[in-house]
Amino acid sequence: MIQRLRQRLRPTTTLSSVEAYALWAETYPPSAHNPLMVAEGDAIQAMLDGVIIRDQVTLDLASGTGRYGIMLQDMGAQRVIALDNSAQMLSANPLPVRALATFEALPLATESIDIIICGMALGHLPRLGQALQEIARVLTPMGMAFISDFHPILHFSGAKRTFQAQGTTYAVEHYAHLYTDYHTEGRRVGLTIEDVREPSIPGHTFAAPVALVLKFQKTAIRLG
Repeated sequence: MIQRLRQRLRPTTTLSSVEAYALWAETYPPSAHNPLMVAEGDAIQAMLDGVIIRDQVTLDLASGTGRYGIMLQDMGAQRVIALDNSAQMLSANPLPVRALATFEALPLATESIDIIICGMALGHLPRLGQALQEIARVLTPMGMAFISDFHPILHFSGAKRTFQAQGTTYAVEHYAHLYTDYHTEGRRVGLTIEDVREPSIPGHTFAAPVALVLKFQKTAIRLG
């Protein structure tokens, strides 16, 4: 996996996220399963330090097999909702409240969610605007969203998000989003970045950051 971060890959078939996760779901665990995800997960957990989760209504957005939803449940959330656009991933998700949905149209009431975690998923979208607008819509006033993404440094260096299925290596469709993109689009819809982490893989010679991890808070100010 580390080699895939450090060198350009041989040509692989690139799949949409829906196609990719339909194949990947059978072997995709509900836990961090590579060094990148460990680093990203540690950054999310550090950001959550001091955040009240108990008795909050929470959303694991792009939940996959439930990595962050299970964590929120264990932290005492009043309710954990799992949303994903992959039926196969949701079938492998143990959380009791889960539904098929896209970023562009979340099946949730306005101002109904206190805490959102969205791990390593917005990079599958070519544009951030509509997804961040929906995140802002469903958050309660002063609600928080913790969002991580594949770091643009990796993307621009030629690294890809890959997985193996049926003896073949596939790449997942990905679009690089800079900190500036998140800041600009978030501010436009009333989401303010309160914290940012750019974790690298501890002890590894690949010293560049591997994930961009952001904490947003919903504010009353919107642009545009």
